[in-house]
Amino acid sequence: MLKIGLTGGIASGKSVVASRLAALGAVLVDADALARDVVEPGTPGLARVVEAFGADMLDGVGRLDRARLGAVVFGSPAQLAVLNGIVHPLVREAAAGIIATAPGGAVVVQDIPLLVETGQGPNFHLVLVVDAPDDVRVSRMLNHRGMTREEALARMAAQAPRADRLAAADVVLDNSGSVDALLAHVDRLWAERLVPFADNVRRGVRAARAGSAVLSAPQSDWAAQAARLGGRIMAAAPDDILSVDHIGSTAVTGLAAKDVIDLQVTVAGLDVADRIAPLLSAGGFPAVQGANFDAPKPLAPDRADWEKRFHANADPCRAVNVHVRPAGSSGWRYALLFRDWLRSDPEAAALYAEHKRALTEQFAATKGTHAYAEAKEPWFTEVAWPRMDAWAAHTGWQPPSYVSERPRP
Repeated sequence: MLKIGLTGGIASGKSVVASRLAALGAVLVDADALARDVVEPGTPGLARVVEAFGADMLDGVGRLDRARLGAVVFGSPAQLAVLNGIVHPLVREAAAGIIATAPGGAVVVQDIPLLVETGQGPNFHLVLVVDAPDDVRVSRMLNHRGMTREEALARMAAQAPRADRLAAADVVLDNSGSVDALLAHVDRLWAERLVPFADNVRRGVRAARAGSAVLSAPQSDWAAQAARLGGRIMAAAPDDILSVDHIGSTAVTGLAAKDVIDLQVTVAGLDVADRIAPLLSAGGFPAVQGANFDAPKPLAPDRADWEKRFHANADPCRAVNVHVRPAGSSGWRYALLFRDWLRSDPEAAALYAEHKRALTEQFAATKGTHAYAEAKEPWFTEVAWPRMDAWAAHTGWQPPSYVSERPRP
């Protein structure tokens, strides 16, 4: 199944998006609704709230007086933390029960107001953030919820800053305009991204990539995207993955590149890589067969030391290459050294940029990227390797060392 995290600040319009996704066919898990359910009369949740905040949090018929409790916790981080510590685990348990009954190929949308605050982003294939400027949200709370400005600002202050939510987003749904515009964006997202993404995950296949090798101008958010994607990969197999590193051209600031994020996943050995392959596939990164060796040929007298496992993203709107390599192997070391050399030597980065530009012009009319990639190979051994090896010797560069590193099979 495809797991989507949906969030947004108060009065951003998140409920409108959630309802539309449910109408389109998503399985909706509403954290707000579950938060009410777990403190209904007679529940352990309500008993714990009364124990923590007192019996005067109940109304005349024994139900939770939400307005009274809100007045206590909003504006008091310590009190809010106590309440969250009671409610959040219960909500997650209830959500897990709903998800467990969802069909295997479903798009499951979890509507979680505090997704960013609780650090749940890596648990989802995508995070959708419904966004509106702060002044628009305040106006909505005043006009539609009957709040005072002070109450509205206090509610906003109890949530993550808008900038933090935007930083956690894979998709931002702008709700500063009309509702019709917002719903049209949701419909396009469903048809063009979520449905094909879910189908690719169900079938365990990478998303199709079309077109020839085209260089993009450097994008300022490549590093942030890589960090989000790396967090998801780490969450898929935290006990077996030693590190996830952003490598390749998009990891070098200012370098033009194909708009593909390359990530290197470090494991103790290829046996581990094979064991976690189903977990990576379920996380949206299925294995790609026949792409497990990519050594520059003159540098690979021991072919086994350059073997890897290769995965790619099932998301049709974000190309990702995932290279799973054993710690200490030659391929693992080469990828990190090449990145760090380009980051540290502007002349080297410029040289590589010119080489790529020339090749993209040469193969502009060629379908696919295979010919482009093959043509780059001699440069890695004849030009890059002597220079980067000398740079490593001169600077004393060494790759990371892992305590759990062990001989590879």
